[in-house]
Amino acid sequence: MDIDVTTLEVRNNIEAEQFEVQLNGELGRIVYRMKGDDVYVMLHTEVPPNYEGKGIADKLVHEALDMVRAEGKKVVPICPYVKAYIKRHPDYQDLVA
Repeated sequence: MDIDVTTLEVRNNIEAEQFEVQLNGELGRIVYRMKGDDVYVMLHTEVPPNYEGKGIADKLVHEALDMVRAEGKKVVPICPYVKAYIKRHPDYQDLVA
């Protein structure tokens, strides 16, 4: 499926504890749990199979980390994808708790 990743809106669904993006009725998401009030423990990144390989996971992680930074909070990257993204983008290293 064709999709313009630049136009996707990532939102923090606090009730479901996930950063998410709508993909034509499906969800891409990063599942997290809060540790206290100021640390996001990022557990799993998931993109529906039809949308894999289109940069959606990168967009999700990038936007989620920017939201965490804007809130003045930290992350614990349990998810291997989030961990690898931070390693590839050291400007996010300061967010790691």
